[in-house]
Order: sequence, then C-alpha cells, then structure tokens
Amino acid sequence: MPQLFKHYINGRWETGVTLGVSENPSDLDDVVGEFARADASQTEDAVRAAADARSAWADSTPQRRFEVLDAIGNELIARKDELGRLLAREEGKTLPEATAEAMRAGMIFKFFAGEALRLRGDRLPSVRPGVDVEITREPVGVVALITPWNFPLAIPAWKIAPALAWGNTVVFKPAELVPACACALAEIIARSGLPAGVFNLVMGSGRMVGQTMVDSPLVDAISFTGSVPVGEGILAAAGARRVKVQLEMGGKNPLVVLADADLQQAVECAVQGAYFSTGQRCTASSRLIVEAPVYAAFVERLRERVRQLKVGHALKRGTEIGPVVDARQLESVRNYIEIGRAEGAELLCGGELLERETRGHYLAPALFLAQPQHRIAREEIFGPVACVLRADDADHALALANDTPFGLCAGVCTTSLKQATHFKRQLQAGMVMVNLPTAGVDPHVPFGGRKGSSFGPREQGSYAAEFYTTVKTAYTMS
Repeated sequence: MPQLFKHYINGRWETGVTLGVSENPSDLDDVVGEFARADASQTEDAVRAAADARSAWADSTPQRRFEVLDAIGNELIARKDELGRLLAREEGKTLPEATAEAMRAGMIFKFFAGEALRLRGDRLPSVRPGVDVEITREPVGVVALITPWNFPLAIPAWKIAPALAWGNTVVFKPAELVPACACALAEIIARSGLPAGVFNLVMGSGRMVGQTMVDSPLVDAISFTGSVPVGEGILAAAGARRVKVQLEMGGKNPLVVLADADLQQAVECAVQGAYFSTGQRCTASSRLIVEAPVYAAFVERLRERVRQLKVGHALKRGTEIGPVVDARQLESVRNYIEIGRAEGAELLCGGELLERETRGHYLAPALFLAQPQHRIAREEIFGPVACVLRADDADHALALANDTPFGLCAGVCTTSLKQATHFKRQLQAGMVMVNLPTAGVDPHVPFGGRKGSSFGPREQGSYAAEFYTTVKTAYTMS
C-alpha cells in the first residue's frame, strides 16, 4: 500500500475527504504516496485551531520560541540526506540540489530561532515632561501560508520560521505536487514541542483550501508564493478585508553580459541561473542580454555548454538537469518552445523530449536567439528554456534588462567596478548579482522584488519582521 500523507490540525494527524496521488517525475511508475485533500470545513477547523492557540503562543517567552525553532533546524540538518532524497524523488530536483535545499531549510529555522531572541523596540522621551514612549513589535496573529512546489522545503521554511519566531500561529497549505515534503516538514515541526494549534498543515486545491484560508475572517495575514493571476486574486480578497498580504509572483530575470566580462565565468553564470533546478525557479535568468562585441563568442560557448548538460533521473549520480515536475508543466514549456519558433526566434539547441531508462518528464534544455518582443523573452516559462538578446552597447543592455513587467532578480557579468556599481544602482530589481548566477540568496538576507514580481514586505532575514509583526506605540506618565 502506498504511504498516506495526512493533514496536521490542532495537534492531530487527520485524513481528508478525498485522496490525491504524488508521483516521481523521474520515474512515472514510482508512486511516492497518496495524500489527504481537505474540504472547506476541515480547512476552517485548522484556522479555528490556530485562532484558539494564538494568545498563549504570542505570550510565550522568546527563549521558548528559540528552543522550538532551533530543535526544528537541528533535525532538518541532521536528516538532510534523507530529506534530500525525498525531495529529489517527489519534485525532480537533482539530489545535490535537493540535499542543499534541506540543509538551507534547517539553516533558516536556526537563523529565526536567534531572531526570536533579537526582536527589538525603542524607548523614546516624549516632548512632554514626565512621559515615556515605548515602540514595540507584536505578533500579527493567525498567518495563512501558501507555498509552491519548486522549493518544497526552503520556501515553507522561510515563511513558517519567522511566523513562529515572532509569536504567530500558522495554517500552512503546500502545493499539491509535493505533499510528501510538506508532511516530512510537518512531522519535524510536530515533534518540536509546539502547543496544539500553533502550527497546522492542510493539503488540497487552491480553489478549495487556499480560498477558504484567504476568505476566513480569523486569518490576520496571508503570505503567498506562486503565479501572478492567483496572487492578484489574493491581493483583491485581502484588500477587501484589510488584512496584511505578502506576495511573491515570479520573474523574467535578465543576466547582462558586458563586453569586458570573463566569458567562461559568464557562461557558467548563465547555465546555472537559467537551467539548474530544471529552470523551475522564479529567480531563473531566462533572458541573457549580451553586448555586441562578445555576442557571437558567448553564444557559441553557451550553445556547446548547454548541449553537454546531462539530463536524467534526479537521484542518479552525475545528473545536472532533472525532469520537469509533471505532465502539465511539461506541456506548458513545450508550448512556449513552439511559440518561440512560430514567432521567428531561432532555436539553437534542445527543446525535444528525451528517453531515459525510466519513464519521466525529460526535456532537453532549450536555447533560443530571440528579439525583445518575442513572448519567450517576455513571459515566465518556468522550465529549462533561455533566450539570448543582442545589445548594441551597455546602455542598450541596461534598457533591455529593465524592459519587463517583472523585477525580482537581475545579474551582470563584468570586470569593471564602475559598470558593476552602475548596474547595481540602475537595474530595476529587488536583488542584483554581479558575476554570480541570479538564482539563490543566503538565509539571512531579504528576498523579494519590484514591479509585478512582489507585493508587500520582504521575506527572509530580519526584514521579515515587517510582515510578521505589527508595531505598537505606548505612552506612560511617570
């Protein structure tokens, strides 16, 4: 019998009203397990449990919250190899990347364990004699967390950890493609000593579970990572109820290669940023903007490097690119490849389905030469597809980089300190990388973008306090 992954509500493991199936995208004959799906009533139970637990957890000591989060982080790190194998099997990320993600999730919990002890306020003198002013931060309350499938341990970690660290209670809805990872994380959290109701896991569709969470009058804040249309719907619903909302909704990230760049370094930045994690990350550098003098040389080196990438089973040693996560996403990526060709973009290599020892969603990484108006150069594809755009000079490259409705991450490859400084200041993105792949930031620094990529306060690092706490000003007459 396949393993059954259950909800965790008010300190108890529960089944749902229906079942879904999680399968291995590297081997379609391998069923990872079945998972419970909740209905609106079960989701409301989870929200109510979080609401009932909020006062006691908000009043808990910073030391108590430190101990809980530190224990979670320690177990994640101790079990990183086991969790990495589970992640690679369920989501299709290569084993080294998956193990690193499990390690990162543990580091995030340990960082926020420390933040529980570091929450600061201010004490100020009033303009009136004999009056003191205190500015403190307090928990928001019940926080609904809705996460995607592409980072099934790290993204939940960087939402759950700060929520708990600063005294909030949590209702967590993961993507339906990764229930095993969500339940593994929930099991670790359940063993940490949290009171019942402080953390709740509810699985199911966004239309049912997610919408019920968003609409609940007991939910005080909503943090969502996913698609633009869903994020916009959440923003409208949250605005109508006047609750805090935080959205991360993707990107179409540029990597600029200037004429003075180290070309080999630039090629590696492009390959890692565009194709690793099968290109299934919002920080992927899918627009490669290259200055004219090095355009031809860069394209030739990049094409050869992309052709050499090893696509295969996520658990197989030596695999660099795993499968696309599921059949639906694979179809979407292939449609974009056909759109690119139909609009006149030149497909230099890749884009075809691949056969391996096991049946899986294998796709050869695709590289295009494109024009700025092509859809593949403007819309997020979320797969192993990148396009190269030619820039006349550095100013043109900067204009092309900023010519997008998104603004999550951007990169530049250059050996000029002057150009690096200029691009860091002028790129319209929340995060900028110089001579590094666009993907990935450290656990202790803020994550987030501008324009259509993000809304609300930043995630991660001490900046996360802006979302997970609310500020109170208190006056005292001595």
